[in-house]
Amino acid sequence: MKQANDGSYLTGATSGLSKHWQAIDWHKVEGEVRRLQMRIAKAVREGKSNKAKSLQWVLSHSFSAKLLAVKRVTSNRGARTPGVDGQTWNTPAKKMKGVLSLKRKGYKALPLRRVEIPKSSGKTRPLGIPTMRDRAMQALYLLCLEPIAETKADSNSYGFRPYRACRDAIGQCFNALAKSYSPRWVLDADIEACFDCIDHNWLLENTPLDKKVLTQWLRCGYFQSKRLFPTKAGTPQGGIISPTLANMTLDGLEQVIKKSCPSRRKVNFIRYADDFIVTADCRELIKENIIPAIQGFLAQRGLKLSEEKTRIVRIEEGFDFLGQYLRKYGNKLMITPSKKNMKDFLDKVREKIRGANGWKCADLIKTLNPVIRGWCYYHRCVQSSRAFAYATHIILNALRRWATRRHRKKNYKWIKQKYFSKSTTVWVFSCFIKIKDETVKLLELIKPTLVKIVRYYKIKGAANPYDPKYLDYFAMRTKLSNVRPVTI
Repeated sequence: MKQANDGSYLTGATSGLSKHWQAIDWHKVEGEVRRLQMRIAKAVREGKSNKAKSLQWVLSHSFSAKLLAVKRVTSNRGARTPGVDGQTWNTPAKKMKGVLSLKRKGYKALPLRRVEIPKSSGKTRPLGIPTMRDRAMQALYLLCLEPIAETKADSNSYGFRPYRACRDAIGQCFNALAKSYSPRWVLDADIEACFDCIDHNWLLENTPLDKKVLTQWLRCGYFQSKRLFPTKAGTPQGGIISPTLANMTLDGLEQVIKKSCPSRRKVNFIRYADDFIVTADCRELIKENIIPAIQGFLAQRGLKLSEEKTRIVRIEEGFDFLGQYLRKYGNKLMITPSKKNMKDFLDKVREKIRGANGWKCADLIKTLNPVIRGWCYYHRCVQSSRAFAYATHIILNALRRWATRRHRKKNYKWIKQKYFSKSTTVWVFSCFIKIKDETVKLLELIKPTLVKIVRYYKIKGAANPYDPKYLDYFAMRTKLSNVRPVTI
């Protein structure tokens, strides 16, 4: 596809714009953006801040970067959710028009559309939804910011970063706590309203990004109940760039904690977004050195620790972290799904089954399978065999009750023959469905006990996807998926 840097050749009718979007060579576009990002990361590693800033300007005005930004915001889960202007980019022509609208000159961010998302604690979390153009502008400048964020990030920060996930944080917990000589005291900490309280002045002074554009996003305000409110602090949850801004706000915390303990004394730090733990070999070290150092670091950024969620525990008492329960029995560390996480999962499954009166069996299976698969795959890298067995028992009992309610005059043997089939050596809730070519296919419910437990090898702490020396390493992890089955 013939391209110009500013996209000025893209003129004509809507059908012409559609053809241009469909003719894009995405492999080439991604390659051009990637090369510029790696040059930015190299400049940061060499301490050439002015060069990095110049390369950011080049990337933010690159037509390839604008294409990639629009592709991201129109292909994610929130692409069908409009902002205050009520618009979505759901056609190739609209997407190409969106690309051409991404200009810094004259840019002004519109207010957010705020909605309240219920939390498991009964409270609500405010979610600010930007317009499609604002989302695309954030995605564009995120391409410029991410190489810097990855180069300067803490080695044991795992939330909202490429190639990193919760399982990497749990893997580091195992490395830090599993040995017989590992520390026995843990600070289980949480930052209170992290996204909502970050100081805007600190962000503007310390974020290596175009200050004019960043100010637009931080102070654009939000609409709620048909009223406009100002945003005086924080970075809005719902913005594409917000997680990276929050991560950069907390980067440096690991070094501050380790400097507060001159002898180190088995101090380890593991963070996922605003949840983190710190290990040490005595309680006094945490209370007198580590907590004051953390409070001082957060106070500069307008943040503070959550009193109700922050506590100091011995590893023998156990604690919850990222939906897992970590506890040591003697010298054996056990990591299992937490009781709260399991209860929330089973309550969600039972609620869906109770609300499925009158549904077809196939519709119920298609509704439950994504929920069960997501929960099992999240926990399959820890010691979850017993949890999977318990979940299977509860789910099958709920399904038996569902089937019994549908056929009150039938006995259990008849219900079993209708709704359960024998897959290898176990009984599975299933049904037959017809697919397009009129063939019959057996549709089965995912059974947690049939999900294999796997061994996961966590990512190297210093690995940077924008550093050429790690390209082979990330290619290997992507190819092998870094997950191998183990025999239990």
